[in-house]
Amino acid sequence: MVLRKAGTAAAATGVVLAGFVGLVTFGTYAASGTPQHQGSRAALSAGTVPAAYQGLIQEWGSLCPEISPPMLAAQLYQESGFDPSARSPAKAYGMAQFLESTWATYGVDANKDGKKDIWDPADAIASAATYDCALAREVSKVPGDGQANLLAAYNAGPYAVIKYGGVPPYAETQGYVRNISTLARSFTAPTAAVEVSQQAAGAIYFAQNVLGTPYLWGGEGLPSQGGRFDCSGLTQAAYASVGITLPRVANDQWYAGPHPSRDQLRPGDLVFWATDLNDPRSIHHVGIYVGGGYMIDAPHTGAVIRYDKIDTKEYIGATRVTSDGANALPVRGADGSITGSGGPGAGGQAPAGTPAATPAASPPARAAAAAGSGQTPAKT
Repeated sequence: MVLRKAGTAAAATGVVLAGFVGLVTFGTYAASGTPQHQGSRAALSAGTVPAAYQGLIQEWGSLCPEISPPMLAAQLYQESGFDPSARSPAKAYGMAQFLESTWATYGVDANKDGKKDIWDPADAIASAATYDCALAREVSKVPGDGQANLLAAYNAGPYAVIKYGGVPPYAETQGYVRNISTLARSFTAPTAAVEVSQQAAGAIYFAQNVLGTPYLWGGEGLPSQGGRFDCSGLTQAAYASVGITLPRVANDQWYAGPHPSRDQLRPGDLVFWATDLNDPRSIHHVGIYVGGGYMIDAPHTGAVIRYDKIDTKEYIGATRVTSDGANALPVRGADGSITGSGGPGAGGQAPAGTPAATPAASPPARAAAAAGSGQTPAKT
């Protein structure tokens, strides 16, 4: 979609390319921090959760030591994209994708309206945390990391975790634990400088080589499209050139890594715009930061891929792309619905409460557990 009211950045086209290359080289390879460690009471990163749910997730994400607000947010995003009306063919409902039988046991009337409503976001968020903590208690005597064991129990069932004395040797369960743990880092407010991406320079090199290419809505650079791109098609192709597979739309790319502040931006970071700065589901544009307050982007129909300023209206923030972060993102179908988890061998996850004591019994339920869309499949 269009970059709303962005400047034409005519001045930027006159910037000496070598200057940008220098910024890229320095910004990409200079040491600027260490990886973040997710604490059990970590705060949510700004702009990662719709404002209407942020307080609830922060509150209920502290229900027991084995969960955290970022981990709970990652689960809800993975399940439904924060869509309270999500429903799956497996008859899992609401933001947390509960089966009705499990809801009957773990449903919570969090807003005290006298009804445990599977479709109500407040009740769903509280119930997801309650269910997580119940699983944590069931596997509390198992050695190892309590949060990892809880996530494994969520995916494979507590019996499997107890049987194997930790995360069971199922590729799907190990993938789920890895993906949620990784995705949680995207929801965690940084407390120190964010580690620099080593692939950033290559992604920018790709984008620089297509400067001047006309914009095409839905464009992915295919020969049949004349090598043209839209905004997220460009960022997807740029990172594909360095071996990182990003989702197709901008508001999914937002979660492909941690979120540096404006003063911590480095060349190669993805920069985003949203119509509602309190709701990441409204993200509509993305570009690749190159330094000096500029990005390379595919702005809108009638424009070409070019340098644009980033300090404009509707700027919501940035993402430092990582391979693990991209792999952890949910896989979406053509209609925008979540069809599984990202990453090699990850598979999907069961609706809350699906019996999954053995890997042989669980895949059909998990395959059917396509959650709701989080956003429309419009190319951006």
